[in-house]
Amino acid sequence: MEAVAQLKLTLVLFFVAVCLVLVPSTHARDVKYCDKKGNYAVKVRDVEISPYPVVSGKAATFNISASTDQAIDGGKVVIEVSYFGLHVHTEKIELSDETSCPIAAGNFVLSHTQTLPGYTPPGSYTLKMTMENDNNQVLACISFSFKISFGSLVSAT
Repeated sequence: MEAVAQLKLTLVLFFVAVCLVLVPSTHARDVKYCDKKGNYAVKVRDVEISPYPVVSGKAATFNISASTDQAIDGGKVVIEVSYFGLHVHTEKIELSDETSCPIAAGNFVLSHTQTLPGYTPPGSYTLKMTMENDNNQVLACISFSFKISFGSLVSAT
């Protein structure tokens, strides 16, 4: 009887371990301001990436939690990505595509979802994000690192 209970416990632990490996996780990133002495109008609290690590060929969502003391009517977000220090991608996005505009004073979230091509090499990347208002004034500039892994060989049906 004791052997059966131990076998059940082993199977449960195995199942939990498999679920933890297969379920995509969300990971908060350490954020660095581009100018440590800069007094940005937008203060970034954290960045969450889901799934983490990012998987090539699959959608990844970057949620950037921030706050501001002033209303922001619109603007743009400039994203620059580097791979082992080499610039590989630049993208300009309307602020209204990432969050509801106008942004009222207080807390808000920028949310960007992107599917990387399946041939994106795995490794460590750095993302620099600059947020500008309609007058091209920099409201925030941050950078953070993240990892990309190859897509799974197991397909979902």
